[in-house]
Order: sequence, then structure tokens, then C-alpha cells
Amino acid sequence: MEYINADVVLPEELLKEVQKYINGGMIYIPKPKGSRKGWGVNSGHRTYLIQRNNQIRESFLQGANIHQLSDQYFLSCESIKKIVYKKSV
Repeated sequence: MEYINADVVLPEELLKEVQKYINGGMIYIPKPKGSRKGWGVNSGHRTYLIQRNNQIRESFLQGANIHQLSDQYFLSCESIKKIVYKKSV
């Protein structure tokens, strides 16, 4: 997050109004609702996890057991169980 001086970006009237509530302090202004991206969208990690979990479910349906999948994907047995037994939303 980048620090920006309010007197550079805000109109004078708005700056004076904001100063009534916070004078000389720092304030965070969030993005509007709906403009935030979900976790892992930019990095692609969310897509990776979805694909990995689908592969795990498919292998389980093909006959692989929990312990085999745990060793193959370097996840705990409990994590594998959560993936394969999760109900679809």
C-alpha cells in the first residue's frame, strides 16, 4: 500500500471536512465493494489449488486410497479427507 498525501489528491473542501474527524493522522480508504479480487486470483494460486483438488478427487474415485494420496501430494490424511469428502456447493 502506498502512502499518499491527502492535500495532493483531495479537493480543499473535502480535505477540511476530513480534518474535522482526523487531524494529522493516517486513514485507510478501502476500495469500493465489488472491486476487490478474491484470494489467489492475481497469483494464480487459487486456480492451482482447484486443479490439484480435482485431481485428488479423480484419483480417489479411480481407487487411490487416502494414504496414497497423502504421500503423493505431500498433504496430511486429514487434508486429503477434507478434499475428497467435501460436498459440492
